[in-house]
Amino acid sequence: MSSTPTFKRLPRAIREQQMLDAAVRVFSRRGFHAASMDEIADDAGISKPMVYAYLGTKEELFVACLHRETARMMEAIAGAAAPDLPADQRLWRGLRAFFGFVGAHRDGWAVLYRQARGSQPFAGELAAMRARLVEVVAGMLDHALRTEGREVAATELEVVAYALVGASESLGDWLADHPDADPEKTATRMMNAAWLGAGQLLHGATWRPPTD
Repeated sequence: MSSTPTFKRLPRAIREQQMLDAAVRVFSRRGFHAASMDEIADDAGISKPMVYAYLGTKEELFVACLHRETARMMEAIAGAAAPDLPADQRLWRGLRAFFGFVGAHRDGWAVLYRQARGSQPFAGELAAMRARLVEVVAGMLDHALRTEGREVAATELEVVAYALVGASESLGDWLADHPDADPEKTATRMMNAAWLGAGQLLHGATWRPPTD
């Protein structure tokens, strides 16, 4: 009998998703440099040559993982907030979608936030992801405020968006380390911490340091 492994024929798109699922698990567990294509192939239940044939080198595979997890996260956030909602409701739903993504895809989050940040060749991918997320958040805030008849300077929107994204990323990293934590409760905590300040700022209230 032949010892050559046989693999069930699947549509290419399904097979690629299986490979990406396995790669995300291995990269999350091992990190980019320690992960091997052999382990990824074994985890996916396919041959290593097939991984190369479908998704290229280990670096190309890692980038494909980043792109897929980013797309999943962005789609979840953008799809959660209807454009006709008030600003606080849009932000709340976006936060709930973000923390829901982290809770449901902890391995994907580890690859996005930890492995990409710690591997210099992929720092640009992470920066691009954050820039897109900031753009989405700023756009959500701008649209909701315009429906209330208010216009806020683009710089102010960008600053608030960067602050919200940075704080959410840090809390998302905490959530990834606490499997028992409730993503929706975490989103509520973030909303309370952020909106009480952001809401006032976007409506014109500012704090100024005392004069000496």
